[in-house]
Amino acid sequence: MTLTTESAGAPTPYAPPEPGTVVVYRGATLFDGTGGPARPGTSIVVDGPLIRAVVPDGDPAASVEGADVVDLTGRFVTPGLIDAHQHLATPPDRPAAEAVLRRLAHSGVTGVRDMADDLRQIGDLARAALVGEIAGPDIHYAALMAGPGFFDDPRTHQVTRGAVPGEVPWMQAVTDATDLPLAVALARGTHASAIKVYADLDAALVTAVTAEAHRQGIPVWAHAAVFPATPGQVVAAGVDTVSHVTLLAHETADRPLTSYRDKPPVDHASLVTGADARLDALFARMRERGVILDATAALWSSAELAGDERAESNSELAVALTVQAHRAGVELATGTDHETPPGDPFPALYDELAFLVRRCGIPERDVLRSATLVGARGAGVGHLTGSVEPGKLADLAVFARDPLADIDHLRTITLTVKRGRRLPRADFATDLSREPR
Repeated sequence: MTLTTESAGAPTPYAPPEPGTVVVYRGATLFDGTGGPARPGTSIVVDGPLIRAVVPDGDPAASVEGADVVDLTGRFVTPGLIDAHQHLATPPDRPAAEAVLRRLAHSGVTGVRDMADDLRQIGDLARAALVGEIAGPDIHYAALMAGPGFFDDPRTHQVTRGAVPGEVPWMQAVTDATDLPLAVALARGTHASAIKVYADLDAALVTAVTAEAHRQGIPVWAHAAVFPATPGQVVAAGVDTVSHVTLLAHETADRPLTSYRDKPPVDHASLVTGADARLDALFARMRERGVILDATAALWSSAELAGDERAESNSELAVALTVQAHRAGVELATGTDHETPPGDPFPALYDELAFLVRRCGIPERDVLRSATLVGARGAGVGHLTGSVEPGKLADLAVFARDPLADIDHLRTITLTVKRGRRLPRADFATDLSREPR
């Protein structure tokens, strides 16, 4: 059998348009994600999957003969949003994952970080979303490394069925005896975007894994405390991002950390003041090193945890520590680590952004930058997406009302543009109405 680029295959209704297919989005008020003010009367010229120009409507560059013109007068445009913490295949369920991805894509989300799953399925979902077989954000996924003790966790068995947890390239148990150059190479062979350092590793091993990963050109995404490695040791190891703001509380533990299963209690009463000197020092180091915090701040306030006393306590802690981190200048990414129910028209990412604004008091402008450019940088693709600039991917979210004025205006999404392909919200609303409840 001879294979060519023209070989028959799965249909690609969501494929990026070819270069030379020019679309001008005219009349928008643009928040470009770079930190500047919103720009009214702006035209975005898209050529295939890329942005060619971002100029005032009257600029000659906005007039392209033969271009398709989309009038966005009265509309508000941001870069495509990034969910910095998803799990799409624990356990693998292809129809459920595709439904989540479709909802994300039609809600302005053009990228996600998948933070360890069964990469046999995630790799194919990422391919299908990239080439346009399915509607979905670009998926940037991690291969996990942890100490041997972690692999009794039932989730590790869900994502390695047919194999042995800890002994597959996407979920490896590492010790002092591990051949780290080989382990990292195996992880890279899954086409992972990063290595996730999870649990039951001491400071020396976290540092060694991070150094080897960076030597091989792959970033490291870590839990904020790895047990026995403390948050301070994780940051000192040189990781690129840390996840779960409440885990940072273990920097203040009054006894050494031991294992993932044996987390010491934290002094909740003192930490909810958001004024702990030990955490101030930690946040200063994170800012200096450019470590991004994937806070998952709203995780403990999700609907399924309503009324749970422990969840409410952790939610208070998440608010206090997220505020302290933001005040210290730490860059925040917007991860969720959960999803809203299948019948909900909007994703959990909207709730995370609203939590950061309403509960943490972070301005909408900062939160939207966290959900775009900072999220893209955390995923390792800030050079490709996350802001609306010439040469970057045409990843855009279009809203009927201004999300800078009220973060709940995210729910007025009318259009997503992902790699230049238009995904009207109306199409998803029609699909949603046909799905069984």
